[in-house]
Amino acid sequence: MENGLMHLYYGEGKGKTTAAVGLAVRAAGAGKQVLFAQFMKGGKTGELAVLKGLSNVTILRSEKAFPFYREMTEEDKTEQTLIHNRMLKNIFGRLQKKECDIIVLDEITYPYAWKLLDCEKVQELLLTVQGRAEVICTGRNPDAFFLEQADYITEMKCIRHPYEKGIEAREGIEY
Repeated sequence: MENGLMHLYYGEGKGKTTAAVGLAVRAAGAGKQVLFAQFMKGGKTGELAVLKGLSNVTILRSEKAFPFYREMTEEDKTEQTLIHNRMLKNIFGRLQKKECDIIVLDEITYPYAWKLLDCEKVQELLLTVQGRAEVICTGRNPDAFFLEQADYITEMKCIRHPYEKGIEAREGIEY
């Protein structure tokens, strides 16, 4: 893809992954090759069923569901770091082979902030991808590097959320 740009969807509000999925579906519908990489997620999420049904979408993610970061053991963190770094290596390989027009790095800001991946490799990827593929990054509290590199920046701001009323995450809505 010519002039591949970087999108950043971040903030405390709901909708970051949803926006990235929407863009991935739009791109796939236009015949683009989409690489959808989910970091920090290994459990069941509703978007996967739709994305798996699209022949020009490749999904990369952990097959193992880990606990929330604050509940992780050091062993969990080490294992997840290895998984994330393998994902980055896979993404680099697909980019070099020109197998993707769109790269979604869903929830990338978390493992970057918590050093659950090689941050230098993420920076290298985001600098390498420019002009070669469109890249979409999501998550909360992005490092200054993401903000500096992004061409599109959308902040999701939470005004109200049902969780505040004690309503737990619902399948098909929050995951």
